[in-house]
Amino acid sequence: MAETQQSNIEAPDNEKGKPKPERSMGRLVIFGILLAIGLVWGGMKLIRSLSYEETDDAQIAGNIYPVIPRVPGKVVEVLANDNQMVKKGDVLIRLDPSDYQIKRDMAEAQLLKARAAVSGAKADIIAAAAAQIKLAADLRRSQNLQKQDVISRAELDAATAGATAASAQHAAAGDNYKAALAQAKLAEAELKNAELQLSWTTITAPADGKVSKKNVQPGQYVTPGQQLIAIVGSGDLWVVANFKETQLEHMRPGQKVIIKVDAFPGKELKGHIDSISAGTGAEFALLPPDNASGNFVKVTQRVPVKIVFDEKTDLPLAAGMNVIAEVKVK
Repeated sequence: MAETQQSNIEAPDNEKGKPKPERSMGRLVIFGILLAIGLVWGGMKLIRSLSYEETDDAQIAGNIYPVIPRVPGKVVEVLANDNQMVKKGDVLIRLDPSDYQIKRDMAEAQLLKARAAVSGAKADIIAAAAAQIKLAADLRRSQNLQKQDVISRAELDAATAGATAASAQHAAAGDNYKAALAQAKLAEAELKNAELQLSWTTITAPADGKVSKKNVQPGQYVTPGQQLIAIVGSGDLWVVANFKETQLEHMRPGQKVIIKVDAFPGKELKGHIDSISAGTGAEFALLPPDNASGNFVKVTQRVPVKIVFDEKTDLPLAAGMNVIAEVKVK
């Protein structure tokens, strides 16, 4: 009886040491599923690697328009705020216009004076022309009378001298009139220049975009060429992707591109290759490498590729954002 009980007690231990068939089968199924998933995933990656060229050395680029004054002056008003969207022609900054208004008024006065001189010269030339016509007629009459011995030679000489003087006066009046016209044109040009400089005291946005890097405050004195604001164009963003030279064999303009922006994971944008640079990035560096000097080490170069978006997106893209570019080459 004791042996029977001992046998009954030991039986579960023996069964416990043996693996259950259903558990082993489950493990094999899970392993098979994972293996199948791995093979499918690896196969998809392999196929995709043969059809696509990818790089994460890519950034969004855009036109950056500097806002600079064209005349010196004191800033009296700044209407632009950081990160504000503006339209082309919107007023951003106003300079003190007082000095330029005075110059404009002085130019207007000079123009009025020049136009008055033109009117006077025109009147003189008309009077000189009338006098020339009258004395020319007197000369012809005197010549006829002298032929008939009605007047003396001295009287004919006097008539001749008078006609000659009238012709000289007419010519001089014409020269004065031309000089007055030239002065008037110069005064008109000076007035236009004064008005143009006055208009430049109002600084406007050169293009549609977002205000960035604002570096101007009221009361500040600015000079021509000084950058006050940078505007990043809103309607002309693109991607510059730096592909390895070994990736360019099958790459051509027009090929479709999938663009993934790091700032918006899970979002994919569509684009296409616009153009491929004619030089590597190193060639346009401040100090390009000179392989003819020193020890040469071959380094795989990268070539900038411009990619444009196929359509506009509602995502708030910004110049300089990192992206991943995948080009379908096959």
